[in-house]
Amino acid sequence: MSLTKSTGKEAIFRSAEMALVQLYFTTEIGREVVASLGELGNVQFRDLNYKVNSFQRAFIKEIRRLDNVQRQIRFFGKELEREGISVKPDPYTSPSAANPSIIDDLVSKLNSLEQRVKELNDSHQDLLEKQMKLKEMRHVLTGFGKFFQQAQSQLSQHVDSGADAPLLTDPQAEEEDVEDQRVDGLSTDFVAGVVNTRKLSALARILWRALRGNLYLNQVEIDEPIYDPKTKRHVKKSIFVVFTHGRELTNKVRRIAEALDADLYEVDADASERRDQVARVNQELLDINEVISTTELTRNAELEFVSSRISSWSVIASKEKAIYEAMNLFNYDQNRKCFIAEGWVPQDEIALLQSSLRNITANAGVDVPSILNVLSTNKTPPTFHRTNKFTDAFQNIVDAYATATYREVNPGLATVITFPFMFAIMFGDLGHGLILSLAALALVLNETKLGKMKRDEIFDMAYSGRYVLLLMGLFSVYTGLIYNDIFSLSMTLFNSGWKWPESWKVGEAIEAHQVGVYPFGLDPVWHGTENNLLFTNSYKMKLAILMGFIHMTYSYMFSLVNARFFKSKVDIWGNFVPGLLFMQSIFGYLSLTIVYKWSVDWVGKGLPAPGLLNMLINMFLAPGVIEDQLYPGQSYVQSVLVVIALVCVPWLLLAKPLYIRRQLNKNHYEQLPTDEQSTAIEGSDEHGEEDEEEGGHHGESFGDVMIHQVIHTIEFCLNCISHTASYLRLWALSLAHAQLSSVLWSMTLGGSFGTTGALGVAMTVFLFGMWFVLTVVILVAMEGTSAMLHSLRLHWVESMSKFFQGEGRPYTPFSFRLLNTSIDQ
Repeated sequence: MSLTKSTGKEAIFRSAEMALVQLYFTTEIGREVVASLGELGNVQFRDLNYKVNSFQRAFIKEIRRLDNVQRQIRFFGKELEREGISVKPDPYTSPSAANPSIIDDLVSKLNSLEQRVKELNDSHQDLLEKQMKLKEMRHVLTGFGKFFQQAQSQLSQHVDSGADAPLLTDPQAEEEDVEDQRVDGLSTDFVAGVVNTRKLSALARILWRALRGNLYLNQVEIDEPIYDPKTKRHVKKSIFVVFTHGRELTNKVRRIAEALDADLYEVDADASERRDQVARVNQELLDINEVISTTELTRNAELEFVSSRISSWSVIASKEKAIYEAMNLFNYDQNRKCFIAEGWVPQDEIALLQSSLRNITANAGVDVPSILNVLSTNKTPPTFHRTNKFTDAFQNIVDAYATATYREVNPGLATVITFPFMFAIMFGDLGHGLILSLAALALVLNETKLGKMKRDEIFDMAYSGRYVLLLMGLFSVYTGLIYNDIFSLSMTLFNSGWKWPESWKVGEAIEAHQVGVYPFGLDPVWHGTENNLLFTNSYKMKLAILMGFIHMTYSYMFSLVNARFFKSKVDIWGNFVPGLLFMQSIFGYLSLTIVYKWSVDWVGKGLPAPGLLNMLINMFLAPGVIEDQLYPGQSYVQSVLVVIALVCVPWLLLAKPLYIRRQLNKNHYEQLPTDEQSTAIEGSDEHGEEDEEEGGHHGESFGDVMIHQVIHTIEFCLNCISHTASYLRLWALSLAHAQLSSVLWSMTLGGSFGTTGALGVAMTVFLFGMWFVLTVVILVAMEGTSAMLHSLRLHWVESMSKFFQGEGRPYTPFSFRLLNTSIDQ
């Protein structure tokens, strides 16, 4: 993990030196000390109570109390989000931790606010349900009169005609069911209610079968949707009235309707009574609407107050909880009534920590001073790299793979240049690089304003890596000038080094003659020629090999830097030297032959240019045999290089294990006692379980070292081949990007210039917009993402594997600043 801090010495090439400190302070000022250390943010506390269950620690009650406070804050946050009330910045937010009296007041205030808001919510819910019932009742009353008249008319017709039929005939009913259904007379009962429109057809079918057709059903859909407080959405509902005979059938209708979540209402058959009911319902609706409005105003007023304070409440609760969680890591000395804490601190900030402890003790008026001791330990400290807003994103690229081992060379510093440059080799285009640079520059210039905004995940990634994007764009502009590509077109910045014949016949194949050298980049005369792809293909492929060789050699040198820093001579002579000779004798030689082949005028000599791939293969399969000579004495040089490479393999395999075996036999120990190892002999420690978490050093037997060295030798020799080939992705993606850009140009804007007049203008404007959108979306965004991921792989695998161990633990200090950052996100 990387932290952005301006204090202290530089710690980007190598992690900062850490010290294990022990703190003694009285219980009276324990909370104040921890709060001050949280503001200081430079101590990573160790858990001295790792054997104690989390629920049995000293301050678990306080933490549970604050957990409830955070639950209440989350509850208020959901209420604000539901009502669409935005959280306002609190001008009263204090940068320091609150005192205990403020916490007590906050707990009491939040309890009363939560109770008040819940009561208002319950009351509002009840009122909305009553409002819904009254609205449905009004619709039932207004529609019942028409339903009643239709039912009476149909029943009268059945009786007058003497028809032997049920109250309502179902055309799908079976004949044997219909024959037994009779109408006894006009004496009918009815059930009225409201049901969800989607359930109306199911209600009709179930009633028909349950009552065997002895019913008359009428329904109508309500014009406006009705708000349902239970589902919290508007629902389409319908009014229904069921006429049937007898109390038993009526009760059956009620049970079926209620099973389908229908709301039933009592309606008077007398028209005058129904008019009185409608008047009463309308009056109740007016009253309840007024009460709902008052309740909503009261609740919104409470939530508006919450919105102006919730941000500070969240910070206060988070800081207070973090304080007690940190105090749970300490030991309590009952005899001396003091806390004992241990933690990792950067060595150059120990004086600042001591000064802070003295100030807290003096301000508290405590007679017993606070004590800070620097402990001598063999534990592995955490890794801490100081970064700023520019280097932080590059450091995050490395940390996403692994955290560097304590005090080893940090790949993050080199990544500042190599990552955007490798990207630019694959993405090289002046126009596309300029678009990317302008977009990144907008993020950089507005970083303060954008930093205060709430950002989604994608935009936050772009904002966090704004300086990475800026360098990627600028380097792409440079490589675009090298490739002489601007939106797949070439630029004639200088006089060409080639000259075409002054006259030729149509259809005749012509060749240009070299008259000079183009000063910078690729000569524009290659653009549009038949052998352009053949030339750029060879040029970029060899360039990719050279860039890969330089990048891997540069990275491999860091292993020498690490070995010298840790004073490990066996790693220098047993790993670095044979590995360097092996890599240089094969791929270093290949790179030199590429440059040499470029520098020779083979056409002027009248000789074919030798194939380097076949040369490299025959160098091992047929030593001393040269098919096409590249230079005099080539056979002897290649034979010597093959011997060196073959000798380096057993050297790399056996030198370090045999040296360690000799040291083990000499000292009679089962672990490495030499100065080359970065720590002293591991002693006993009372915190054995925690040592494993903190990466304590453990001795290795000869067998372990031998197995590790065999794996390292096989991986190194194979990776030298596979990693060199892996850099050919620089060539492949560069060609793919250029060809895709050329195809997009020819299929859109390039085809519009042949049309003249108003149609030509309209076509040019339309195709320009199409070309620009596709360029930004496909060539800049999608292709840029692809090139970035390939550059990431080249660093994680091909480069960092040459020297990077990545076995460290991130430095995570107790810091309110980091806590506030996580809250904001």
